[in-house]
Amino acid sequence: MAWRRAVFTLFAVAAGTNVPTPLLLVYQERLGLSAEVLTALFGCYAAGLVPALFLAGPLSDRLGRRRVAIPGVALAGLASLAFALAGDSLGLLFAARFAQGVVSGVVFSVGSAWVGELSLSAGDGAGGRRAAVAMTAGFSLGPLTSGLLGEFGPAPTVLPYLLHAALVGVALAVAVRLPETVPAAPRRSRVPDAPPAPLLPPGSAVLALTVVAPVAVCVYAFPSSVISAVPLLGELPAGGVAVTGVLAGITLGAGTLVAGLQGRLGAWTAVTGAALGAVGFGAAALFVATGAWPWLLAAAPLLGSGGGLCLAAGLTAVGRLAAPTRRGELTSVFLACAYLGFAVPFLMAIAARATSPAVPLEAAAVLTAALAVRLVPVARRRGL
Repeated sequence: MAWRRAVFTLFAVAAGTNVPTPLLLVYQERLGLSAEVLTALFGCYAAGLVPALFLAGPLSDRLGRRRVAIPGVALAGLASLAFALAGDSLGLLFAARFAQGVVSGVVFSVGSAWVGELSLSAGDGAGGRRAAVAMTAGFSLGPLTSGLLGEFGPAPTVLPYLLHAALVGVALAVAVRLPETVPAAPRRSRVPDAPPAPLLPPGSAVLALTVVAPVAVCVYAFPSSVISAVPLLGELPAGGVAVTGVLAGITLGAGTLVAGLQGRLGAWTAVTGAALGAVGFGAAALFVATGAWPWLLAAAPLLGSGGGLCLAAGLTAVGRLAAPTRRGELTSVFLACAYLGFAVPFLMAIAARATSPAVPLEAAAVLTAALAVRLVPVARRRGL
């Protein structure tokens, strides 16, 4: 089926986005990088991704999914090859990470809309669920693989990227056979063009701002907190490359496993995701306060699962709210809001300096629990 090929394409590109994450420790030791430089290296991904999200979605609504997504897939492989050449060059590392953000923004926004359109015959929610599973599976496989190879394999800053480039090559061969789902634009005539469809249906702006946008932020705030903030606020053992990779794999892998439950949870998917996130933040706070590993082992899958469910619920809501001619654009807006969640670990680190390490996690637990309560009446109305 065509949607399976689109899902594989999304998965392959997503698998590369977190390959550098466990390897940051290798770069730090090899190049003598400070924590500030590492943070900037990790964050320049978003600097490339967010503008690409806003450009690619609307562009694909006009030109078609194939003409925008296929070049993005090809460039994803080239970005990984650039990483493979950049092991001793800080400038090339920044350029490769920025390029990775650009191609991810292109493929995630256009590919998610493409999967949704290829899944229309499967019923409401199928497209969002499939896109969420594809991306979260890729997000988890990449750091798990690179963390293990970086700790135990040869050429730790080369081999993981070569493997990803090969995976993207297969995805590119699959993607070029996908059908176009955006009708060709009619030839221009002297008749004035009809006004464009609104980005959101009338009366849905409050729902989007108070429900869909916060759910979007949770998508990446949950897993990035346990992968980035918790290790800084607490204490992890030595041997960090493999530990970080395995922690990321568990967290993001949990999001993959639960995203498929959206078909059963239905309108309660976002409520469940927010509730799991609240409990996960509470467990993370207990780990930071006590140093007991069982709390971290509980927090990782809870926060990963919450993020995966929020992604599935949000993409489904976007597919339901968006006009067909603006589905790519609204998907881009949702994903841009989701990537704001990557700022949460940074905010937690700042707050921890002013208070104590556990306080930011406790505050996140309370705020997320409040969101879950806010989502209950929406779920009863089947509004998300």
